[in-house]
Amino acid sequence: MNYLPLSAFLLCSLSLAAAKNYTVVSPDGKLKTEISVGDHLSYSVDLNGKTVIAPSTLSMTLADGTVWGQNPKVSRYSKRAVDEVVESPFYRAESIPDSYNVATLDFKGGWGLEFRAYNDGIAYRFVAKQKKSITVADEEVTYVFPTDATAYVPYDRGSKNDPFFNSFENQYTKTTLSGINRDKLIFLPMTVDLGDDVKVTLTESDLEQFPGLYMTGTGTASLKGTHARYPKNSVQGGHNNLQMIVTEREDFISKTEGNRGFPWRVAIITDNDKDLAASNLSYLLASPSRVANTSWIKPGKVAWDWWNCWNLTGVDFKAGVNNDTYKKYIDFAADNGIEYVILDEGWAVNKKADLMQVVPEIDLKELIDYAGKKNVGIVLWAGYKAFERDMENICRHYSDMGVMGFKVDFMDRDDQEMVDFVHRAAQTCDKYKLFLDLHGMYKPAGLNRTYPHILNFEGVNGLEQMKWSTIDLDQVEYDVMIPFIRQAAGPMDYTPGAMNNGTKHTYHADYYQPMSQGTRCRQLALFTVYDSPFTMLSDTPVNYDREPECRDFISSVPTVWDETLILDGKMGDYIVTARRSGDVWYVAGLTDWTPRELDVDLSFLGNNDRQAIIFKDGVNAARNANDYKKETVKVNGNTPLKVSLAPGGGFSMVIK
Repeated sequence: MNYLPLSAFLLCSLSLAAAKNYTVVSPDGKLKTEISVGDHLSYSVDLNGKTVIAPSTLSMTLADGTVWGQNPKVSRYSKRAVDEVVESPFYRAESIPDSYNVATLDFKGGWGLEFRAYNDGIAYRFVAKQKKSITVADEEVTYVFPTDATAYVPYDRGSKNDPFFNSFENQYTKTTLSGINRDKLIFLPMTVDLGDDVKVTLTESDLEQFPGLYMTGTGTASLKGTHARYPKNSVQGGHNNLQMIVTEREDFISKTEGNRGFPWRVAIITDNDKDLAASNLSYLLASPSRVANTSWIKPGKVAWDWWNCWNLTGVDFKAGVNNDTYKKYIDFAADNGIEYVILDEGWAVNKKADLMQVVPEIDLKELIDYAGKKNVGIVLWAGYKAFERDMENICRHYSDMGVMGFKVDFMDRDDQEMVDFVHRAAQTCDKYKLFLDLHGMYKPAGLNRTYPHILNFEGVNGLEQMKWSTIDLDQVEYDVMIPFIRQAAGPMDYTPGAMNNGTKHTYHADYYQPMSQGTRCRQLALFTVYDSPFTMLSDTPVNYDREPECRDFISSVPTVWDETLILDGKMGDYIVTARRSGDVWYVAGLTDWTPRELDVDLSFLGNNDRQAIIFKDGVNAARNANDYKKETVKVNGNTPLKVSLAPGGGFSMVIK
């Protein structure tokens, strides 16, 4: 353990003695944060009387040299309790309790701080209280932990020239806090395990006119925040000339309006992994909906072309990016109650970054009319630069044609310029009644509350990785990490539904005929376990039609819910989730490569017997991951249901 020298200890003691402390406690009394105002600002957090975040400093530096947090003078202090219910359309529940205690400190100089204490976390933000615009040079965000705890970090995969240029997709590296690679950025969310089941997941919410937050290691039991500076010069390039590559950055991170709250710095803190997976703080801390009329927004499932490489068999035409192929996908969607078909990359002329240039093999109007007669909506993929350069015209043109939404891809940044683009895209698409699915995208950060028509977000190491990754990329373990980490930030476009499934020994990467790691029932379970209002069916219609039981089950699973319960789980090991739509319950679970016997608590059902259809791993699923068994069983709330999960397995059931 490292100790402070005596002189430093005495100085710290004198500083603390001179500081004035303000306290805010969670509604259940378990979490307490103490804000210390002396010659600088700091705060600490206790859970049940034990320190989970040691005194950590915070400040914001403006371009004119003003430092919010240096010798601060409190002009006003207030506390209040809030106990409300937030409506949450197109999310994991129709409404969410919003209960917290809040402490607000106003400081001389036209700025303030707001701290909120929830039962499952602490959040704070700076607040500007001046009319003039503000240029922010830097924000100090630190998290000091009481021990050199275990951290689960997603390192960025940025370029050497610009580490802030990355896709926000990676597995979690397990390390000590002091062992974090200091040459790498960590994108959020990330989790720190303090032992005794106490975990802290760090993220942010309400990100607007400001860059996203990254963490970096310090070589100690602490983390330090950093941000991308504002772009100064950029050149068009990257994937198929659809990206803007920043070549030079300014010496500030943000230019923003005054009289605003800055993004929330969020620490989700629980002593039970179930509560970690159930947290809604990212959603609750976001700005309320700016979409006046949401009646036009229709979540649902979508038949997807790209992952399965347009693979069709038994047809008399050459499959690919052409009308005949997409009519086959439309027929499949219509026959199975699937709401949408997407035209992924390839429908617009390649490397032109111009969405008005459609390849000759595609007649969009004919496809849209054909789909409309079958009650299927068409969604279009769009590269970032192609969408950004002519956004208003593109949205007007394709909305008039009957397109329902866009999947915008390859942003791969979260500096303020890109954050501003996302807000502008959301506002423009609302104007033309188009929904959005954002890929190559940073964490949701509450955007799905502010703009409910942004139905889904990538920022996840999803099933697409199986097209090219070896078994060294342990997707099965990753699958039981993200409900506790990435999903805390919001919905995930993971793209489940593979019908070709592999064990540790049989899985192999195949770009053109891809497969998943883990069992068939695992793929079925993903549709219930993951928050995903706009869910892609990754496999080809041909493969689904060969598996009608699985196809029919997937087609029946809703994508938005009236209620969600996390029944059981341990981060990185397993999870069991129950969701209700109307009076029908869906219950599903996943395990890592360890086979498990689970007793599924069904007490939420009450005393009455109900009928359940369950898909569970077959007795030979450890040898052949495609093996499964479908059964009809009686269940009630008095008796837990015993379920056996194969290595990499899962189960899924519907209770009517």
